[in-house]
Amino acid sequence: MALTPQNNDAFLREVDDELRRDQLLTFWERYGRWSIAAIVVALAAFAGFLYWQHHRKQAAGVEGEQLQAAYDMLGAGQADAAAKALAPIAASDRDGYRALALMTQADILLGKKQDKAAAAKFAAIVADTGIAQPFRDLALIRQTVAEYDTLKPQVVIERLRPLAVPANPYFGSAGELVAAAYLDSGRRDLAGQLFGQLGATESVPETIRQRAVQMAGAMGVDAAPAVTVTRVGGSTVTPTAAQSKEAPAQ
Repeated sequence: MALTPQNNDAFLREVDDELRRDQLLTFWERYGRWSIAAIVVALAAFAGFLYWQHHRKQAAGVEGEQLQAAYDMLGAGQADAAAKALAPIAASDRDGYRALALMTQADILLGKKQDKAAAAKFAAIVADTGIAQPFRDLALIRQTVAEYDTLKPQVVIERLRPLAVPANPYFGSAGELVAAAYLDSGRRDLAGQLFGQLGATESVPETIRQRAVQMAGAMGVDAAPAVTVTRVGGSTVTPTAAQSKEAPAQ
């Protein structure tokens, strides 16, 4: 007996549903276990990641406490004990802690007049690309201080020239070393200019500015910063260095 259109549609739907059930059953028989295994592996990996994060936070807290303990030892004059406590932190995979530990180890060595060993510690920081650039720049300056007497002036100049510019936060320290190297190499004109620049830059630490002004003055360079004078009535004027010496503010 022929099927009506409605009965035909119902029959096709039943066949289609049965085919899908067969396909799903076949898929599950073939891949069901693998799917469960993949889900278990993914959950295990996620749990491992969470544990790793938690472990790193705990380890960072421990290293922070160890670093503070080392600083307390230094404050108590126990340099050798502090150096021993810093050793595992200096090998840490946490860049900030590693940099601080290495820097402190180098300072301890400087305090013992072991300049060569201290310079090697500073050089290790400079070469460590995982450490932030400000740390590496500071280490380069400290390394140069430790090695200064053994370096040719031109080496000091080339090494620190990129840092010896007013826009750099280490302009004071780097600029003073470069100016001294210019002086040692007989280039008094360049030394005087740089000392004058240091003395006139307000962002440079006061002690360095004072030394720079004295050195620049000895070379005939005016390194005094501009002075703003307030007149009666509230108006201001910035006199020249010569005017500042001639008359006080009115």
